[in-house]
Amino acid sequence: MSPETETKTAEVRRSEAGFSLVELMVVVFIMGLLATLIIVNVAPVGDRSRVTKAQADISNLENALEQYSLDLYSYPSTDQGLAALSSPPAGVDATLYRPGGYIRRVQEDPWGNPYQYTFPGTRSGGRFDVFSFGADGQPGGEGNDADIGNWD
Repeated sequence: MSPETETKTAEVRRSEAGFSLVELMVVVFIMGLLATLIIVNVAPVGDRSRVTKAQADISNLENALEQYSLDLYSYPSTDQGLAALSSPPAGVDATLYRPGGYIRRVQEDPWGNPYQYTFPGTRSGGRFDVFSFGADGQPGGEGNDADIGNWD
């Protein structure tokens, strides 16, 4: 090969190396489109899992309240609340109270708010109501902000 041909070949290689701006923009656009599709399809799963977690927690609290009632012949008052499940409230016969309590501790709902308890219940058919105010942390609401309770 002549030196002139080698120079032209090196120049052609240099000009063809790398990506053009258009190629890079197409790749960025496709990546953005894929990210959008993933976010739109995955985001609602987090909300559903929080609702499912709240329902499971409420079911566990219901079971603990039933055990409390079997041992002490009554449900805790609204004033005693769910705290009565982890330590004996004032005025309760300590000999009937289960050693270690009925739950280790009362957890917060998946949105970081305390679970609510009322006795007698008004929404669950009269026994007691255990519920979370949902994502908005306020009573009532609709959709994702609706209350989640033992009446569901």
